[in-house]
Amino acid sequence: MRDDDCDCVVIGAGPAGLTAATYLARFRRRVALVSAGPSRAERIPLSHNCPGFPSGISGEELLRKFRDHAAQFDVRAVDARVEAIERDGTGFLVRSAARRWRARTVLLATGVVDVLPSIAGIEQAVADGIVRVCAVCDGYEAAGRRLAVLGPAATAVGHAAFLRTWSREVVVLLDGDAPLAEDAARQAQDMEIPVLQGPWRLALVAGESGRTVGCEARGRDRTVRFDALYPVLGSDAKAALATTLGAPVDAQGELIVDAHMQTGVDGLYAAGDVVSALNQVSVAVGHAAIAASAIHARLPRNPS
Repeated sequence: MRDDDCDCVVIGAGPAGLTAATYLARFRRRVALVSAGPSRAERIPLSHNCPGFPSGISGEELLRKFRDHAAQFDVRAVDARVEAIERDGTGFLVRSAARRWRARTVLLATGVVDVLPSIAGIEQAVADGIVRVCAVCDGYEAAGRRLAVLGPAATAVGHAAFLRTWSREVVVLLDGDAPLAEDAARQAQDMEIPVLQGPWRLALVAGESGRTVGCEARGRDRTVRFDALYPVLGSDAKAALATTLGAPVDAQGELIVDAHMQTGVDGLYAAGDVVSALNQVSVAVGHAAIAASAIHARLPRNPS
């Protein structure tokens, strides 16, 4: 099995991983960028929340620009799934099925996987902006529309209150049988946010041209129609490679890092959505810049 020696293995080729790899390459560090599967950013249909793109940009186009930038410094992702990270003296051994890397440091940019509701055609609904996963990203684009938040009692009302920044027509569809806490019930009442108990059967609504124009929730005794659905069912952080080494996580399973983006494991860094922080492209890029700079600073000086 082939072994490659490098200064850093970056795992994940979304905005955070590509940025970190680009920084490290420009620092003249030997970097391996390893990725398997799509980035969460690929699901972005059109974002007006990425600085520098006032007319908006799709996730696919944004990632293409990140990849083109990295390629200028001879950084290209290796298509491989990392199966394990092990301690190797003062560094790490990173293993995939067919390849190994020996690295002084590792940076995880593995992201999260959103939990989405069961709706036929949901991927197209996400592409059409009918099902939306980030109110911070696109709440502005949903202004004045009829919105629904689907989620558990513990979090749904808070998300609905946030969406009231842009629309007065926001309804909560409770997922599960847990009752609202007293403070959440009071907040919903004070803000005149209807809270409806499920269970719900969700379906997309087609317009005259056949294009999806909205979503419908059928309950026991009512049917609710709305223009866009925000599911807040949580996400699964892809942090297992780090937790196996003992890195701590928060209550959501996302990695806890210090001011330099280092996890609780010396030499193991993290950036992007897998980190316990606000999940945004701009935040991921900032994480990556901080982590890559810290990695460069800790390594022996490059020969001139």
